[in-house]
Amino acid sequence: MKPSQIFSHWDQVRADLVATIDMFKEDELTFVPFAGSWPVGKIMLHIADCEKYWLHFVVRHEIEEWSYYDLVNHPSKPAIKEVLEDVRKKTLAYLDSLDESDLDVEYKTPRGELFSLRWIIWHVLEHEIHHRGELSLALGLLGREGLDV
Repeated sequence: MKPSQIFSHWDQVRADLVATIDMFKEDELTFVPFAGSWPVGKIMLHIADCEKYWLHFVVRHEIEEWSYYDLVNHPSKPAIKEVLEDVRKKTLAYLDSLDESDLDVEYKTPRGELFSLRWIIWHVLEHEIHHRGELSLALGLLGREGLDV
């Protein structure tokens, strides 16, 4: 089975993330859910950061220097969703190019840790689910319903 099929449920996770983003008002992107937390807009961008780092920096070496997406440069929901979509398009094309045997290949992080591609993909997917839940909780803190899946 192709990895694009194995991880096809990621499409629903992403659709639910976008639906959650849409539940925020533009002026709430700077809402900080608790002391020491990032603003919710940065949390949204952090999801793209993680996907870009693991799959397109560590695995594919498409970028030479690691950089983060900043809320200052992507201050609106459309801008944030565009970043998520741009990274996602690259990820989907990559997943579609793989065979199941590729999932066992190991990649070294800049810190020297070795992880299989299977672990990396699951980690990125779990990361998105985790922060999607965090965003839903932030909506609750704002007095609104969050995502209910």
